[in-house]
Amino acid sequence: MAGPLKARLRAGEQLVGALVRMPAEDVVEMLGVVGFDFVLIDCEHGPADVVALRHHVTAADLHGMAVLVRIGAAENALALRALDQGAQGIVAPHVDTAPDADALVRAVHYPPRGDRGFATYPRAGRFGTVDPLEHQRRAADSTLAVAMLESPAAVREARAILQTDGIDAYLVGAADLRAASGDGDPTVPESLDLVHAAGRDAAVARMDIVPDAAGAEAALADGAQLVVYNLTQCLVTLLRQLHDIRRP
Repeated sequence: MAGPLKARLRAGEQLVGALVRMPAEDVVEMLGVVGFDFVLIDCEHGPADVVALRHHVTAADLHGMAVLVRIGAAENALALRALDQGAQGIVAPHVDTAPDADALVRAVHYPPRGDRGFATYPRAGRFGTVDPLEHQRRAADSTLAVAMLESPAAVREARAILQTDGIDAYLVGAADLRAASGDGDPTVPESLDLVHAAGRDAAVARMDIVPDAAGAEAALADGAQLVVYNLTQCLVTLLRQLHDIRRP
């Protein structure tokens, strides 16, 4: 079984995952069988049922595949529950300022670094069988905090956001950024260049969401360490191709 995502990122690995929305237990298991490094479960634009989430995390664990969870904006309670169920990290949308970034870090880490409620009896603590100090140390070493920058304000504050202690990776939400940009704002490609430069300077990992294999290859070649297939987009594209096949 591969080590935690955080350690693999520190070692310089480039990791590939897929974005899914619940319910998708079979899809999660198929990703694990194929050998994906991680799955990103979307609880921002999909259901956020913690019981269902637990089932999906368990399915991923059976195949040694890590789980990240995208929460809604400032959903600290969901972040805690996702981590308690065994997720290795949280992807948080609409991080617009350095204080937003610091709030994310505090939400996903136990004291003294953060203010996440401490417990060893959920899945992450192996139902109370892990020594509390060891559980605290392991969580500090392995929990990922991924900030999503999705507005012109976030682009302007990118350096401060990404230099916040405890931010491990970032993702530019291009769709939200495009919707929020107006006259006088940089174009989305210009904003991407600005944020990626800030990410390199801060030495944090870059996450890209891609629609297909060509997009994944381009992202990896351009320096992304975490590449996520938008599985819905991939499947719809495939279904359209299959639908368009006509018999002679």
